[in-house]
Amino acid sequence: MESPEAEPLPGTAEATGPRVVRCRLCGRPLTGTESRRTGLGPTCDARLHPASPDIRHRRHEVEQDVLPGT
Repeated sequence: MESPEAEPLPGTAEATGPRVVRCRLCGRPLTGTESRRTGLGPTCDARLHPASPDIRHRRHEVEQDVLPGT
């Protein structure tokens, strides 16, 4: 005879599996731990919080005249 604790109760987390967390912006199910914590998928998070531009990409090289005496 099995113990009554062998089968999970209906409606509990053990019976239905892990809780589905959906993206707050698009509604897709989230799978990553960081995404589940923030509530945003990587694509939607990138839309709301764009990466700051790297200063190296904004600079451009300018040709300079050679200094006299070098």
